[in-house]
Amino acid sequence: MLAVDDHPLVREGIAALVAGQPDIDLVAEARDGHEALEKFRQHRPDVVLLDMQMPGLSGIDTIGAIRGEFATARIIVLTTYAGDELAKRALRAGAQAYLLKSSVRKELLDTIRLVHKGQKRIDVNVAADMANYLAEDTLSARELMVLDLIAAGNSNKLIASQLGITEETVKGHVKSILAKLRANDRTHAVTLGLKRGLISL
Repeated sequence: MLAVDDHPLVREGIAALVAGQPDIDLVAEARDGHEALEKFRQHRPDVVLLDMQMPGLSGIDTIGAIRGEFATARIIVLTTYAGDELAKRALRAGAQAYLLKSSVRKELLDTIRLVHKGQKRIDVNVAADMANYLAEDTLSARELMVLDLIAAGNSNKLIASQLGITEETVKGHVKSILAKLRANDRTHAVTLGLKRGLISL
């Protein structure tokens, strides 16, 4: 197994958790996505534990990079982010499991064994969120751009200028974003967008 996380304490915790397991060996650790790819090439681990938010290469990009070279790589995302959109992106990129760090003690070892056998697993709370939002309209690429710019503190006028569209068009996008996210106002939309992993700061 390869553990990838930019926090040494998290890697130490994982190492301690698997230390007494006769069927699981931690063969390598990495601090970021670039190092993860190098370590994967060297060790060819059966399973990768991967954090989502790392400096440099993001978790999603790291999944893509590893799976691009090693199509059969088995990857477990281990994250503090329960966002349903982030989970969907990770699974689309090729992850087999999405686990929250808060449930590591209870679920990590079982998840490693399941993924090693070729099965998939999603944290129960994340799966519930995914089911709740399944029937909803998804934000378009342009709406995601607008939401991202709102999160950065831009006014409609500034957003219009940056995207090369009219202020009226921006207002239309904002109205659509609020409706789709069922948000009360711009701040609420940003909060929901961050929580679900639609945008990141």
